[in-house]
Amino acid sequence: MNETEGKVIKTETDTGSMEDLKVKEGRVFFETKDGNIKIIHDDFLTTNLIEKESVDLIVTSPPYNVDIHYNSFQDDIPYEKYLEFTEKWLKKAYLLTKSDGRMCLNIPLDKSKGRKEAGFQSVYADIVNIAKKVGWKYFSTIIWNEGNISRRTAWGSWMSARAPYVIAPVEVIIIFYKERWQKIKNGKSDITKKEFMEWTNGLWTFSGESKKKVGHPAPFPIELPKRCIKLFSFVGDIVLDPFLGSGSTLIACALFNRRGVGVEIDENYCKLAKNRLVKEARINQKKLFGD
Repeated sequence: MNETEGKVIKTETDTGSMEDLKVKEGRVFFETKDGNIKIIHDDFLTTNLIEKESVDLIVTSPPYNVDIHYNSFQDDIPYEKYLEFTEKWLKKAYLLTKSDGRMCLNIPLDKSKGRKEAGFQSVYADIVNIAKKVGWKYFSTIIWNEGNISRRTAWGSWMSARAPYVIAPVEVIIIFYKERWQKIKNGKSDITKKEFMEWTNGLWTFSGESKKKVGHPAPFPIELPKRCIKLFSFVGDIVLDPFLGSGSTLIACALFNRRGVGVEIDENYCKLAKNRLVKEARINQKKLFGD
């Protein structure tokens, strides 16, 4: 095991000023030469590798708790325990975000599979309430239409009013902010007029990502973090993904000139994210542990 202790990484913003992203102790699995993209191999709930109030934008998709097989996470726990876990990580994320920081949270609208005793659960409503409880302020919700209705197999009582299932083939991206919605300082935006007009419409339609192609049980496509970071952050901002998975958020950061930090508890997924960064974002490495 390698450790980086007491290190301060200097990065340059588009305005030319230098900002510190402090790494106190622990393991940085991968880092680009300029220090702008980092993968941290750690548990987000306990990691101390990210400075408090340093993050401009969080883009993430946490475990859904629908019995997806991850290497290092049991995604089939009792719903009450899942909500306790959700409260803990949302509180930690709040502490790491700047006062004008934002969060784009990709989750299912509701839960219709997983542990049988749980049944249907109002995931969206429950998580919004928890986020507000720990301090996040609600701004809006984007409906992501993946167009995956053809994969549906559960109907309940077929062609009968006895117990039919109503399942919405969409996910949501909830937009939260910490203390104020308007950014304290103006920065450089790289969004086009066409993108701005299209993406400020709260219904996004694009395909999901192939699990087989990426090699992860629940990847989201680069299009999702791309839209979030271009719409809700400035060039040079620090973007965090506390559940990095296959690395889509960091790929978008590298492609669109944001400083990205991803935390991932599973070392194999750290390797997967690193390989995707090298291949899809064509970045050069500074440090790599665990090969």
